[in-house]
Amino acid sequence: MNNDAGDIWVAGVDGCRHGWIAAFVRPAGNDGELAVFARFCDLLAAPQAPAVLAVDIPIGLPERAGHGGRLAENAVRPLLGLRQSSVFSVPSRASIYAADYRAACHAALASSDPPRKVSKQLFNIAPKIREVDAALRDDHRLIARVFEVHPELAFWRLNGMRALGEPKKVNSRPHEPGLLLRRNLLMSAGLPAALVASRTPKGAAEDDRIDALACAGIARRIWSGLAQPFPNPPERDRYGLPMAIWA
Repeated sequence: MNNDAGDIWVAGVDGCRHGWIAAFVRPAGNDGELAVFARFCDLLAAPQAPAVLAVDIPIGLPERAGHGGRLAENAVRPLLGLRQSSVFSVPSRASIYAADYRAACHAALASSDPPRKVSKQLFNIAPKIREVDAALRDDHRLIARVFEVHPELAFWRLNGMRALGEPKKVNSRPHEPGLLLRRNLLMSAGLPAALVASRTPKGAAEDDRIDALACAGIARRIWSGLAQPFPNPPERDRYGLPMAIWA
């Protein structure tokens, strides 16, 4: 991927209240933009045409889920210390496409070893998982552009492969010491200072913006060929989609 980057954008993407927040950055330098998109397909059609989209969403869904989810989740949890609970166990494709939470739990129990229900937190983002899954299955060329990442693993990488000691939220409320730690790491990693200090766009929360910027840091690493998939090599689902978290 590492060609002339002068006109190239890459993007870090996180789900938010009104859809998706994207942090667009150049592979190097101080240019940067933030935007919120209602749908993932709108983001794919953005004028920046990002060459890499590093998105905090599971990509690749197993037919049967093992202990702790996919190999990807099990590979990164031990790296994250107190932050490992942020890595949800990804259940089977059938449970993600279930009509409601009750049906999702029934499908998950029938397609996991050992049998396990889907978490309510993960099922709440199932519509976003389906958006990305459908986009990549409809156009396999996107596999070369769209990569699964995780903000806490991104910060682990930006923090010299050390897990962060401070959470972003405490009792579901923003935790300023943890947010400040993450802002400082983003600037130390070379993310545009003006973007790190900018206001959060309407439709997203501050922690969404911080996470999108962390994902943008990994998008830069992917573009430059420095990023690593967990596991390495990635697994593939029945549709050929890679199941790995990059950092």
